Amino acid sequence: MIANLAARGRYHFSSSELRSALGVTAVAARQALSRLAAKGEIASPARGFYVIVPPEYRRLGCLPADQFIPAMMEHRNTRYYVGLLSAAQHHGAAHHRPQEFQVVVERNRPAIVCGTVGVAFIARRNLTAVPVERFNNPRGTVVVSTVEATVVDLVGYMRRAGGVDRVAGVLSELGEDVEPARLVEAAQSAPVVWAQRLGYLLEHVGAGDRAVLLKAHVRHRARNFTRLLPGVSAERAPRSKAWRVLVNTSIEVDA
Repeated sequence: MIANLAARGRYHFSSSELRSALGVTAVAARQALSRLAAKGEIASPARGFYVIVPPEYRRLGCLPADQFIPAMMEHRNTRYYVGLLSAAQHHGAAHHRPQEFQVVVERNRPAIVCGTVGVAFIARRNLTAVPVERFNNPRGTVVVSTVEATVVDLVGYMRRAGGVDRVAGVLSELGEDVEPARLVEAAQSAPVVWAQRLGYLLEHVGAGDRAVLLKAHVRHRARNFTRLLPGVSAERAPRSKAWRVLVNTSIEVDA
């Protein structure tokens, strides 16, 4: 079965599919799966879901995450998109590779490990309103937040993205690719405080021209000042009146 699937260009299957194809009991199916896993020919990133591991990825003990996440999420009937630093990589921010592949979903899920491949899940409200696009890979296509939605999320989840310095570094790489009108569209799926912080940071890294329309969005929607770095005291912090941001931290752009 494994060879037949791979020959057809399919690199994933469920335990029930294996039982049906082989016409064996659940016990016999588990034994077969154990033998294949021991040889490194398959791996299981989620219960009941398996991937075929071709020779070039045996050192990983799994397929790369972007090659099995689409099928796994379909198997789970779960909406998703690749986000944060993993999305930034797809858009060309090659210097900020995350330790774990970052996937945005509607509800919290525990991280998974498949061989040496780690996947972290980030819960996001209004997930279906986030602009996305599709990228091709050797196993199909993967859903990724647009560059504009990616920079919005990076600011919204700064801790998950490595902190303000690292986020500023990514913005310095991606800023010129941001389309102002699409940035406003992406910002509408998130709290306005994210747009306030993002606009300030884009100006800080020299991409203020990309945030002109976002400034109008903030001026229309923001009623209060927000801290640039949530959870940190803003007593006596300088104020950015344009973005209604309390600048309560210094920023060293992580290049």
